[in-house]
Amino acid sequence: MALNHTFRRVVALAGGVGGAKLAAGLAARLPHGALTIIGNTGDDFRHYGLHVSPDLDTVMYTLAGLAHPINGWGIADDTRRMLEMLARYGEDTWFGLGDLDLATNLLRTHWLAQGKPLSQITAHLCERLGVTARLLPMTDDSLATVVYTAEQGKLSFQEYFVRYRWQPTVTRLAYEGEETAQPAAGVLEALAQAEAIILCPSNPLLSIAPILAVRAIREALAARRVPCVAISPIIAGAALKGPTVKIMNELGLRADVAGVASYYDGLIDGFVVDEADREVALKQQTLITNIRMMTPTDRGRLAEDVLLWIGDLHQ
Repeated sequence: MALNHTFRRVVALAGGVGGAKLAAGLAARLPHGALTIIGNTGDDFRHYGLHVSPDLDTVMYTLAGLAHPINGWGIADDTRRMLEMLARYGEDTWFGLGDLDLATNLLRTHWLAQGKPLSQITAHLCERLGVTARLLPMTDDSLATVVYTAEQGKLSFQEYFVRYRWQPTVTRLAYEGEETAQPAAGVLEALAQAEAIILCPSNPLLSIAPILAVRAIREALAARRVPCVAISPIIAGAALKGPTVKIMNELGLRADVAGVASYYDGLIDGFVVDEADREVALKQQTLITNIRMMTPTDRGRLAEDVLLWIGDLHQ
């Protein structure tokens, strides 16, 4: 089906597996070079001295066709001999860094030490992997998601998400560095030139909120003159993946599609929900479709549905 509007500049905000899948679908449906993805770096951290960017790498590997087909993160068929050796030395190998993935993080850390910004490094890595979409970190500065929990106190994001498997009760989220973090090079220009902006079906609190915590990005989104739509990460009260519903409940937010739409109120013009939620009344314009992305074909279909709908909103 041909799109009813030829998009030349689309911006997607993405983090995590769901965001990466839709980004891949959009890249497959849009003209070459039309898509810019602003990726979450709130979950970046240092591990054994390496600078690890899990969300950026999940998006990059997915766009490159390298992502693990089941997990959605990491590299397909990667080995973990390095972790096995660390375990022999008595180390707690709680963070699963694969051997091929290690090369990405070694280079990133090496280039950062040389003074190169994360945005330039990300562009080079994507180019070498054949990624044609433009992937930008939200900021080249430090902005870290911090999770305050009832059982474990203050945790870094990866401690909460990986080490403790997101089981502690969340009492508060903070984005350390948000007061001073500036958008990475190219981010504001991409938003200013966009014909459409899409908030991918990522966790709104852990993947999208850190991006919006960069004040200039949030202000640019609020001042937009083009349609901005979001895709629900929840179907019939259950998260498509991860702790979205759990955390929203723990923070006293309504944990369903209406709750996510309300969370984005003022920033979006439309909301995309699954057929299972067709009876939910929302204040935003709503597209009802199948939002599950089990296969690459599903990703392309959903991306096309969303782009067709945004084309209608343009008219």
